[in-house]
Amino acid sequence: MESLAQLEALCERLYNSQDSVERAHAENTLKCFSVNTDYISQCQFILDNALTPYALMLASSSLLKQVTEHSLALQLRLDISNSCSQSTCVFAIYAFHVCVSLITYVLVLMFCSVGNYLINYLAKRGPELQSFVTASLIQLLCRLTKFVASRLQELALSLCLKCLSFDFVGTSIDESSEEFGTVQIPSAWRPVLEDPSTLQIFFDYYAITEAPLSKEALECLVRLASVRRSLFTNDAARSKFLAHLMTGTKEILQTGQGLADHDNYHEYCRLLGRFRVNYQLVFMASTFGSQLQTVVCLLDLIHLSELVNVEGYSDWIQLVAEFTLKSLQSWQWASSSVYYLLGLWSRLVTSVPYLKGDAPSLLDEFVPKITEGFITSRFNSVQAGFPDDLSDNPLDNVELLQDQLDCFPYLCRFQYENSGLYIINTMEPILQSYTERARMQTGDKSEISVIEAKLAWIVHIIAAIVKIKQCTGCSLESQEVLDAELSARVLQLINVTDSGLHSQRYCELSKQRLDRAILTFFQHFRKSYVGDQAMHSSKLYARLSELLGLHDHLLLLNVIVGKIATNLKCYTESQEVIDHTLSLFLELASGYMTGKLLLKLDTIKFIVANHTREHFPFLEEYRCSRSRTTFYYTIGWLIFMEESPVKFKSSMDPLLQVFISLESTPDSMFRTDAVKCALIGLMRDLRGIAMATNSRRTYGLLFDWLYPAHMPLLLKGISHWTDTPEVTTPLLKFMAEFVLNKAQRLTFDSSSPNGILLFREVSKLIVAYGSRVLSLPNAADIYAYKYKGMWICFTILARALAGNYVNFGVFELYGDRALSDALDIALKMTLSIPLADILAFRKLTKAYFAFLEVLFSSHITFILNLNTNTFMHIVGSLESGLKGLDTNISSQCAAAVDNLAAFYFNNITMGEAPTSPAAINLARHIVECPTLFPEVFSDLKAQILASQPVDQHQRLSVCFDKLMADVARSLDSKNRDKFTQNLTLEDGRDSSQSVGVTLG
Repeated sequence: MESLAQLEALCERLYNSQDSVERAHAENTLKCFSVNTDYISQCQFILDNALTPYALMLASSSLLKQVTEHSLALQLRLDISNSCSQSTCVFAIYAFHVCVSLITYVLVLMFCSVGNYLINYLAKRGPELQSFVTASLIQLLCRLTKFVASRLQELALSLCLKCLSFDFVGTSIDESSEEFGTVQIPSAWRPVLEDPSTLQIFFDYYAITEAPLSKEALECLVRLASVRRSLFTNDAARSKFLAHLMTGTKEILQTGQGLADHDNYHEYCRLLGRFRVNYQLVFMASTFGSQLQTVVCLLDLIHLSELVNVEGYSDWIQLVAEFTLKSLQSWQWASSSVYYLLGLWSRLVTSVPYLKGDAPSLLDEFVPKITEGFITSRFNSVQAGFPDDLSDNPLDNVELLQDQLDCFPYLCRFQYENSGLYIINTMEPILQSYTERARMQTGDKSEISVIEAKLAWIVHIIAAIVKIKQCTGCSLESQEVLDAELSARVLQLINVTDSGLHSQRYCELSKQRLDRAILTFFQHFRKSYVGDQAMHSSKLYARLSELLGLHDHLLLLNVIVGKIATNLKCYTESQEVIDHTLSLFLELASGYMTGKLLLKLDTIKFIVANHTREHFPFLEEYRCSRSRTTFYYTIGWLIFMEESPVKFKSSMDPLLQVFISLESTPDSMFRTDAVKCALIGLMRDLRGIAMATNSRRTYGLLFDWLYPAHMPLLLKGISHWTDTPEVTTPLLKFMAEFVLNKAQRLTFDSSSPNGILLFREVSKLIVAYGSRVLSLPNAADIYAYKYKGMWICFTILARALAGNYVNFGVFELYGDRALSDALDIALKMTLSIPLADILAFRKLTKAYFAFLEVLFSSHITFILNLNTNTFMHIVGSLESGLKGLDTNISSQCAAAVDNLAAFYFNNITMGEAPTSPAAINLARHIVECPTLFPEVFSDLKAQILASQPVDQHQRLSVCFDKLMADVARSLDSKNRDKFTQNLTLEDGRDSSQSVGVTLG
């Protein structure tokens, strides 16, 4: 061959030509590659460098023939194997897999390497090659795993794992989530899965290999244990499979082999955690309540019955229980693995009431020990001491804490009387010791920290128990009484945490962890026993009345609000506690029933009337500045619940005083730190209040309070502090919230000019900021220094332009430049940002394209009146947005293009000649850029036809004709609907999909 290009052309004729003479000539010319061993190196060169699949197919098939028909040296075979394993040619993979059982060790090695590549390739190509995997690859797994050479073991296990991990149904399972992990493997695999030797191979592999290979063997078992139940021929086959799993896991527990390795240990815990039927329903049950839980248990009962009736179950469950207890005791080493074990036990206990048959489950014997072992292990971890690193201490790691406590409450409620009494007996001496130290006014800090950590764990456990509010081992009434007993201990603790010595410990981490645990308890208790969806429980409140005198919702809420107020007053250095407290406060205020109840409390009345830094010092802390918005959002909820103008004005008095102070500050003093902090705080506070306005009346109260008296301060602030994002960002974000017409709150009277007046203020603010920020030099962090403020400006304008509360024609009619000035400066800001930067920053991208969508929808004349270069730049950016992966952005860009195309169609295509200035400008743009609106459909049709074989042209042409049947040249909605109907017709589904995808 004179060149690779010539060879590729010859190969294409060999495999694709319909001329028999031409094909015979190519075959004769290329025959040398498969019969002459001197051409092996050239075949390898083709695999490495060829671009067409035909040349790759020639090289792979020629090498296959060379290997099977000639006695080649071992080194040469190894070279061939390496070439094929590195090739990206799916044809080479296919060619070699056909005879993998016929060739020597080196080809088996090659198959493993290539097979691993194939799985990765399948992940990209999907169903088109799935038949190859299901028909061929899985049949070879059992053979491959029997090889003992270390390299083959590694490759074979890797190949098996990737096969079992392949996403056959395209669901993109999140491996980090154990709730959605059913493996949906094809039905063609049924004989292999039901063959007992399949499971045994991986248990044998685990026994004969060392880490990390042994871990991969366990990973394969984890996936095999997760296969869908419907895969098996019948229940007997499923039970046989389950029995084999139990036998294999039991042998590992008996010998302890490999479990000293942490990765093996963790994977083995995952394997035990896979002993259940259906993740999705179990997860949903914990979310949606007891009715669905009943359905789950009805599904699980078959599974638990299967477990109990398997020969050797009693030995297995005892070994698993002992293993779980040892894992709990090894809390430092196995903390991340315990989650899977607790998950197994929780699913077992929730299935007990529905267990059929006489065989004992033995859970009554082991679950209480595990419950006590978990609590003891938490105390041991506290006693041993965790470092103050937030990532190591579960009390600071929300995700880790949730993992450990999600399943544990089900174990507690299994024998609630016993476990509840154990928790109470465990907590009372610790609480007594904590109370005594509060009275003593002195104490060893380290001892108190340990006590607080133990109390935090107990409170978290009680909170988790109260959260699920369901029980499998006792009546509803006894459940509520026990909930009351446990809750009473937490409520007693609250009286101690903020008294005596402990009132001086707010800066201590252990005290902060305890208070966050108490807040978590309040959140869960409220959802179960207070509020809009919770049913009033006479048994719970009757018992709380006997213990603490709390006989109804209101008294309990008063306790919660008292703790909220204390935290907001006393914590100034812990943003975590402040944020958690405000989160609970907002939950209470935004609930319809709890919000109404809160207004009756004196503490709430005080907070609403005195929300100043003197009473709540956290408002002064810079680290808590973001929390101010949540604080005032909550206050706003409470203020607007009554919709009283008098109440509103009196509640806003603290903010009014800040306005007055800033407005009286002369320009020469406006760049001081005091003004800066006051302005930042005021803007964050106002944004919170604005977020709480959710009706026309409440928004009107805020608008009348701000306009016109206080709006000049916003303009003054943006003008003086343009170069300081710490000031401009909260100010602009307030305006972005203030102009947002959510829930139609910005609906003014027909005779009111407020909408126009509001947009004038928006225009002033945007122009003042934009004109100044554009003149500033670029900084190292250009996003924080410039782009962030710009994208907020785009958001403000987009919301104001799309809010439907301004008649923008008024501005041009009366010569008011508010609209044109705002659009001009916004355009300058967009053009100052390179398109690459727009696409690089997510928030900037979203704001930019949202702004363009509004412009093309309601202000397209502004776009059309631009010069051609600017116009084409903006339209080009729409193309970039269309190609992105964000569906919201691509939809916005599509809407913008649709509006532009509709304008072109209505004013140029269907008109005699463009008459309006905007249409004339568009015609000029088209003349200068004739490819902007080509005959799209005709070009697309020709392009698709050209890309298909000639024998398919007629069929595709008919499909295109059907697609346009009864579709007229108009843009009315009925015509659009007709096109959509044609696209989705059943009889043209396959062909229309190919066209529709391209059109989309």
